[in-house]
Amino acid sequence: MKAVVIYWSETGNTENMANGIADGIRGTGSVADLYRVGEIPVTQAVQYDKVAFGCPAMGNESLEKREFETFFRAMETVLAGKSIALFGSYGWGDGEWMRNWAERVKATGARLFDELAINQESDSAYDDAFIFGKAFAVAR
Repeated sequence: MKAVVIYWSETGNTENMANGIADGIRGTGSVADLYRVGEIPVTQAVQYDKVAFGCPAMGNESLEKREFETFFRAMETVLAGKSIALFGSYGWGDGEWMRNWAERVKATGARLFDELAINQESDSAYDDAFIFGKAFAVAR
């Protein structure tokens, strides 16, 4: 199984989660590549069996628009049948951005493994992400 973790991070919180997820996947003996949005083209990203997308809640509980939303919109057309995990950090709100994002993934025909939303003040973000990554790696 080969997985990729693709993320956007402004303050480093979501990047920390991305590292935890990638390390968790690797902890199962699986391959996990890690990219910031902009470092991997859609044509390469679709070659992976499993894709974990990470983006924090921005503004009015939405995905970051300039880089991440543009990339994810292009990916939506090629996600059918893939196993997808979503993750991100937030500072306020109730996670609406994650619920909306999960619905978008389901609408593509992809298999949504799970979502992980962590408050940016969490001391356990990396550890929680590591456990999430391990579970994603072994999920069918």
